[in-house]
Amino acid sequence: MSWLILILLVGLVLWAVGIYNGLVMARNAYKNAFAQIDVQLTRRHDLIPNLVEVAKRYMAHEKDALEAVIMARNSAVGGLDRAKANPGDPGAMQALSGAENQLTGALGRLFALSEAYPDLKANQTMMQLSEELTSTENKVAFARQAYNDAVMNYNNRREMFPSSVVANMFAFTPASLLEVESAEVRKAVRVDFGAP
Repeated sequence: MSWLILILLVGLVLWAVGIYNGLVMARNAYKNAFAQIDVQLTRRHDLIPNLVEVAKRYMAHEKDALEAVIMARNSAVGGLDRAKANPGDPGAMQALSGAENQLTGALGRLFALSEAYPDLKANQTMMQLSEELTSTENKVAFARQAYNDAVMNYNNRREMFPSSVVANMFAFTPASLLEVESAEVRKAVRVDFGAP
């Protein structure tokens, strides 16, 4: 009889360890997916000062728009730094989402204003930077989708019984999605600096 109890206890411990390890793997998967967002957003943030410098040469009268882009970029860099410190944290993800939405809006206004400057639209450096930015925007969208899928998988594991028992025992907290908040921002930034 004591052997049977021992076998049941060992089985219960192995079962709990398996669930715990599955939760750890799911948590590490969403953190890894966030690292890919970090790479792409950092690339995006690094391209923007170059874009603004080129635009400054042609858009001297649009100082407010250029400064708005730089301020939004700096806010987004700060949001990314906070999110890197704790991927999945609801407050950090909401701050990052808001900062990135603000940056996308500022870039959209800059590109709309640049339509009035044919020399800027024809500038080879500006065209190259805008193509790189568009490519990076697409990569950000794919990385965000992979991250959100990994977060959903983790949260599902964490919430479903019997995993929820182990998750609560070991304080596996819910992870938050990285969402795009407005319909305007859901559209990719339209960048068109082709020849007129």
